[in-house]
Amino acid sequence: MAEKKLLSLVRSMLVEGDSKAFSDVLVNLQKDGVLRAPEVEVATEVATEVVTEGHTVVKDKARLLIDRVRNKGSWGSDIVSLLQAREPSLFDSLQLGPQLAPGSEPGSTPAPEPAPAPDPAPSSMVSQQETSQAGTVPFLISCSPESYNRIREMERDSIYPVMEKATRKRLALIINNIKFTRPDLERKGADKDQANMKKLLQDLDYTVDEHNDLTAQEMDRTLQQFAQRPEHEQSDSAFVVIMSHGIRDAICGVDYDGEQSSDVFKNDRIFNLLNTVNCAGLRDKPKVILIQACRGEGAGHSWVSDSVPPEPQYEDDSLMKRHKEKDFICLCSSTPENKSYRSIVDGTPFVRHIVEIFYNNAHKDHVDELFRQVQQAFQDFPQQMPTKERTTLMKKFYLFPGF
Repeated sequence: MAEKKLLSLVRSMLVEGDSKAFSDVLVNLQKDGVLRAPEVEVATEVATEVVTEGHTVVKDKARLLIDRVRNKGSWGSDIVSLLQAREPSLFDSLQLGPQLAPGSEPGSTPAPEPAPAPDPAPSSMVSQQETSQAGTVPFLISCSPESYNRIREMERDSIYPVMEKATRKRLALIINNIKFTRPDLERKGADKDQANMKKLLQDLDYTVDEHNDLTAQEMDRTLQQFAQRPEHEQSDSAFVVIMSHGIRDAICGVDYDGEQSSDVFKNDRIFNLLNTVNCAGLRDKPKVILIQACRGEGAGHSWVSDSVPPEPQYEDDSLMKRHKEKDFICLCSSTPENKSYRSIVDGTPFVRHIVEIFYNNAHKDHVDELFRQVQQAFQDFPQQMPTKERTTLMKKFYLFPGF
């Protein structure tokens, strides 16, 4: 039933040009749970754009519509694939073949995807099997003016303020260790994570500062320099993304060579360098930390509870007192003591889920809720569970893409 309705949707969009039939199909698909309300809204907007742009030739209209629908997320790709499978002659006649991924050859077929390989703690490297999957980056759904005004009106004092796009200077930092001194520690596929994360952050209006293959000392220096960037004074938030091998509470530098190695960058140091004392430009502003790294050798089947945080530290002088660590939210790729997983061709499921969920839902959900959705995406993958840690956000942080 769902397939028939999807085909009906495709035909009404591409061939019949019947706007009422198109609307009716969308409503029925939403009622049956095939499409969600945001998807219906986006599909309607896309169709309206194509109609109002005055394309009279069916082929031209079809190509434009397919290109735009294909970029709207996995459901858009499902419609395209369904049309190709069920209506091949129509698909071919409209010349709607898929765009080739960079470096692929015409007529090539992607290999089947086995389970991704672990991104293990370096002290116990696990052999990795090459995998391949279609990893199209979805289109960022912009927040509508109505939603923007409604959220700001309803939530008022419970959300972080957003600076005007024309004047703000948002910054993001990506540190991605791929090649290590020990060749067997190379993190193949990590370049895909970096490319996808960079595109997401740029689409969210962040200027991205990228660094690769750093020692622990170099990571420390890079974080210090990032914390002192003057642009933070004119920003409303910041992202820090660090991807590498890791151990329990630290991230491995590229000279890491075993359990006794000193080339490790403590996770605590990230929060220390960006806290109220050391990063005045981001004081009272949300700071989002993403860490893709193993945290041990466990397989992820047993849960590890968070440690009890220490008593808060209070200043005892007469100056105005501020929380030393505040307005952070951190998502780690796995629970303590356990591995993270990575395809050596397509990168990590952790980054893929973050990118997909932010692209599809950042227009309506705040970051804490988006992180919950990332965790939920791993519900049927018991080997790994992303973990929120050291969350000290005082308000809800909406990204409001497009604003």
